[in-house]
Parts: sequence; C-alpha cells; structure tokens
Amino acid sequence: MKKYIIDANLPYYFSLWRDEAYQHVIDTDPHMKDSEIWVYAKENKLTIVTKDADFSELVLLNTPPPKVIHIKLGNMKMKAFHQAIDKIWDKVLAMSDEYKLVRVYADKIEGIG
Repeated sequence: MKKYIIDANLPYYFSLWRDEAYQHVIDTDPHMKDSEIWVYAKENKLTIVTKDADFSELVLLNTPPPKVIHIKLGNMKMKAFHQAIDKIWDKVLAMSDEYKLVRVYADKIEGIG
C-alpha cells in the first residue's frame, strides 16, 4: 500500500524511495501541478515528500490528509543528499506518524501540528 508521494523536485533514482510504500510524481503524472498533487495525496491519504515550501504552508492551513515532509537541506551534491537522508529517514517517518508537518534541516528535524 502506498503511503508517500515523492515530489518531482526530489531524486527519482533513490533506492530508499523505491519500495511499495512510495510513488514518485513522475510515475503518476510528470506534469502534475502542486494543486493536483495536493488533491491526489488527500484523496489517496498519502504524505507528500517535497522540497517545496508551498506544501508546508498548505498543510498548516488544513487538516490532514495529506501530511507533508518538507526537506530543507539546501543545495547538496546527490551523494551527500542520499547519505544525509538515509541516516535520518526512519526518525523522519516516525515523526510523520505523529505530526502533520515534518521539516528536515541539516542540523535538526522539526515536527509541527
């Protein structure tokens, strides 16, 4: 069962997100607008994983679903990004179960709501 939708602004080829719990926007519809991703995630009870601040703002004004995991690591080389996310991903997912918004920074993980 799918639980997460990975926004197009995040890596498509990332082994961590290649199991049955994840789907990438590119596999759903590569031309989806943010508003369409939001509706799709809401209808399918998915958590949006993104680098896009617009989803953070939307989730603060709404009741889940969807929930949002907002990755705010800044510009990094792909290998460094993968290593950073791989180390903390289990904690991010655990926090996402509890909070409607999880913000992932280089030095901390923050849960809101």
